[in-house]
Amino acid sequence: MAGLHQKLEMRQGQSLVMTPQLQQAIKLLQLSNIELAAFVEEELERNPLLERDDRENEPETVELKEDGARKELELDGSSHAEANDAVDADADVLNTSDSKADMAGTDAGMSASWSGANRGGSFEGGDYDAAANASREKSLSEHLHDQLSIAGAEPVRRMIAAHLIDLADDDGYMRNDLGEVAERLGVERGEVEAALDIIQGFEPAGIMARDLPECLALQLKDRNRLDPAMAKLLDNLDRLAKHDYAALQSICGVDEEDLDDMVAELRSLTPKPGLAYGADNTRAIEPDVFVRENPDGSWRIELNADTLPRVLVNQSYAAEINAVARSEEDKTFVTECAQNASWLVKSLDQRARTILKVAAEIVRQQDLFLAKGVAFLRPLNLKTVADAIDMHESTVSRVTSNKYAATPRGLFELKYFFTSAIPSAGGGEAHSAEAVRYRIKTMIDSETLDDVLSDDALVERLRNEGIDIARRTVAKYREAMNIPSSIQRRRMLKRAG
Repeated sequence: MAGLHQKLEMRQGQSLVMTPQLQQAIKLLQLSNIELAAFVEEELERNPLLERDDRENEPETVELKEDGARKELELDGSSHAEANDAVDADADVLNTSDSKADMAGTDAGMSASWSGANRGGSFEGGDYDAAANASREKSLSEHLHDQLSIAGAEPVRRMIAAHLIDLADDDGYMRNDLGEVAERLGVERGEVEAALDIIQGFEPAGIMARDLPECLALQLKDRNRLDPAMAKLLDNLDRLAKHDYAALQSICGVDEEDLDDMVAELRSLTPKPGLAYGADNTRAIEPDVFVRENPDGSWRIELNADTLPRVLVNQSYAAEINAVARSEEDKTFVTECAQNASWLVKSLDQRARTILKVAAEIVRQQDLFLAKGVAFLRPLNLKTVADAIDMHESTVSRVTSNKYAATPRGLFELKYFFTSAIPSAGGGEAHSAEAVRYRIKTMIDSETLDDVLSDDALVERLRNEGIDIARRTVAKYREAMNIPSSIQRRRMLKRAG
């Protein structure tokens, strides 16, 4: 058996360790404006050298100008230098030495503006742990979004459903007019209704109902108790409120005992299923950026200044405290407060720059969606945006998560705008997979008994429109939308005729 011995070895290697300030900058980028405001409030209480910046500043403007085939963001004002700061960090930087997340962008408080596509009209100090600070259960919105992510809905319908979830009220009801939602999104009302059907199958039962009878019906359906008699009772809740039991027995075709049982079952249901998550816990959604159309048809992107906290360092107070500091401990405390305050000011400014720059590029890529609707979403991924604005994909991922844009089409999380691509038959610009799915459904919805399209026929028509797609892909998309085969559809049309 070999003897044990000690020895010294020297090894050379590279590693990147994030400072607490650097970790804070990354985490600030992930927060929504509302979460950020809560964090800044804590910092204002903790750091005596921080104070609110209530000064009114005229926002800078970023113009997207054509320069041949290249488009660039240029700052207005000759005295204002273009921002080119970067924070070299990433969530997995602790595990690898070559990971990098660039946090570069345009100036805080700016707005971006550029010419869009032709359109036929317009519509009107320490690390911050958001989860720990929130100290709440998962909100209703988060609960529904989690279920939507695993529901297997095709992308266009998923985007519509995500938009509907964000419109739900604290009680869990869908109060908005579906026709208006369809008009904003540029789709048929049936598409919105289909997306709503998907969400109404989520937990808790009764969620996303448009009125009380529908809410109760969904819960009864979940219990397999929605029989014809109960359906008639739901249609006459006004009589139940008036205790007109004799009329209800006649309408429902039941005796007094059965009616008592039905009423007791109704009372066991939940009229406001959303409140199970607490009205105060419902996640408030405020847009981080506004997307507006200018009179000349261009787009303007602005940060939401109302929810964007702004702070500054009180330098005079810092000098005053430092002058009377006696011990080394006091001086160290003042120095740390000054450093943390300066870093927070810089981090907030950098965060605002980054959000605006990413949002501006997304809108530039998806201006056809804003102009014409969800069927015109372009293929877009994180890398495309990251390369266009010289950032790391992980930074774009953080910026687009939990950040919302108020657009003429509605309120959308920035990540909704990322779609997969289908190549163009003519070698031109690729097509969004969501747009292709929508086109397939439109073709099938227009079928007649004499013109039922097989998958091969769909492929041929799509290729005539410049969309290069395989037959198996068409079949996969059709099945994902729960559309029967051409043979089954022909039988259904015969029976309907």
